[in-house]
Amino acid sequence: MSITPERKAELIKEYATSEGDTGSPEVQVAILTERINNLTDHFKGHKKDNHSRRGLLKMVATRRSLLDYTRSKSEERYKTLISRLGIRR
Repeated sequence: MSITPERKAELIKEYATSEGDTGSPEVQVAILTERINNLTDHFKGHKKDNHSRRGLLKMVATRRSLLDYTRSKSEERYKTLISRLGIRR
């Protein structure tokens, strides 16, 4: 359900806006998207896992608010990010 440290480092390296960047909205959204995708796969086999489903809904809401923030700051960064991650909006 969670991501490995190696995969997290790859995501940070790929989506960082500058050297040593781990807190930009792009990086945070990329990490949340990876965790959301992992949980979505988990639910295919565990349909009644409602405790994890609540966590999934919280992650989706957090990602949505980060995407709204990015959109308010720069429309171009927002469009680039959702196209790279394959998020529907």
